[in-house]
Amino acid sequence: MTADMHAEDIIRRLELEPHPEGGWYRQTWIAENPGRASGTCIYFLLKSGERSHWHRVDATEIWLWHAGAPLVLSMSETETGPASDHLLTPDLDAGAPQLIVPPGWWQAARSTGEYTLVSCTVSPGFRFEGFELALPGFDIPRA
Repeated sequence: MTADMHAEDIIRRLELEPHPEGGWYRQTWIAENPGRASGTCIYFLLKSGERSHWHRVDATEIWLWHAGAPLVLSMSETETGPASDHLLTPDLDAGAPQLIVPPGWWQAARSTGEYTLVSCTVSPGFRFEGFELALPGFDIPRA
């Protein structure tokens, strides 16, 4: 990716579409398996001011940073908290380029700059039946 690339350029070039939780995505891989896929992967982009609203998935989700600003990934085991914030970034002194959300944990994310491009890999594979989006206004207190 070139340094002068903007969010709209990436959305267009990667053919991303709006995601129900907020942001932009496109599924890039699915490991077919009888019953449920063993794994799935998406590109996911958040622009400045966009959020991945609180949600949870019934499988392990691995977030991998690719480009743009660092991303704040908030996680909580329960809806009552406390939530903890983690920085997804290539700067190893500030955070990590990979973060793992355990199955069933609440998660939310936001970019710290113009945009953040990540991949999210889910195992077993993501299914919308195993996805729960919190109601508007829902928040989890921080520690």
